Amino acid sequence: MSVKYPKIKFDNKQRVFVVFYHNNKRYRLSNGSKVNIDIYPNSYPISKREEIANLLAAEVFKYISSGLNINEAKSKLLYKTDLQYLEIALNNKLKENYSGTYKTMLRFVYDGFTSKLNNTTLSSKAVNLYLDKYTLGVSYNTIKKHLNVLINEARSLGMQSNPMVSIKAKKSKAKLHKPYPNIKEILDEVKLFNSNLYLCCLMTYGCLLRPHREIRELTWKDFSDDLSFIHLSGNRNKSGRNRIVPVPSYIRDILVKGERDNNIFSGKPQPLNQDYFKTLWGRFKRQSNLLEQDQTLYSFRHSGAIEIFKRTGSITKLQKAMGHSSINVSLTYLRGLEIAELKEEDMPMV
Repeated sequence: MSVKYPKIKFDNKQRVFVVFYHNNKRYRLSNGSKVNIDIYPNSYPISKREEIANLLAAEVFKYISSGLNINEAKSKLLYKTDLQYLEIALNNKLKENYSGTYKTMLRFVYDGFTSKLNNTTLSSKAVNLYLDKYTLGVSYNTIKKHLNVLINEARSLGMQSNPMVSIKAKKSKAKLHKPYPNIKEILDEVKLFNSNLYLCCLMTYGCLLRPHREIRELTWKDFSDDLSFIHLSGNRNKSGRNRIVPVPSYIRDILVKGERDNNIFSGKPQPLNQDYFKTLWGRFKRQSNLLEQDQTLYSFRHSGAIEIFKRTGSITKLQKAMGHSSINVSLTYLRGLEIAELKEEDMPMV
């Protein structure tokens, strides 16, 4: 029987896999464990996954063309301990295009959890002992979430145990960023304090971008020639999807275009440090006469979301504007009706 070359495909989360038929059975492999090859395309940044998947497809084709039965293959990873799987999982995640803060948190959780283990097998008891150190619901759930990421990755590599199966999240009160009813007044106060912070707040509100990465890392080449749109690739935003965001005229009016490769705030190819806006906001907060409790830098984004829904009545436009991966995420903010495209005139106005 002739063997057809595997096809490479992506799912809606940009995870790559190869598809092929062998002995009249369809297979879908996201890594090389079933053909005894240590190739894990999804441990690479999105831009590199297709290239590595091509290597995986070649190895799969070579394997099945040689007459070997894929059901009889035993992955080398199956001989590893739970702890070794977890270490590989961490290393895979650190290769991904996540923020430095997220990677630091994964490392922190890995180090904290593994430092107290008495053996190489992961158990629910060990997880509970580790998590019980965190008495506050928010801290407990944050640590649990990051540990779950590592364990899910380890299981995708072949780890058989699932120590998270009986671990439940703690109930905690949801805390929203309180929106601004006086958006123009607060923006005017920020403008007098610092021009960079003002532009950041204005874009958080008017473009609904996230301040600490999406806005802070913007370069002039991310803008269209007339500055009317911002183009962000999937590896530059939280959703992992490409985004095209309208830039309202009141933001374009204060932009002074610089060199194509330069950051819009630093004026250099390198962006300002990751705590730059966090530090500025802390200083502004101490001297502001208008800020109320629970109003934060992200409150501009929350306020912009409310304004968009008031103007359009569309949950789909809100989802598109916010860059949410699904409508369900947007529904945590609002409920609404479906309307097609997002236009500049739908964006928040000052």
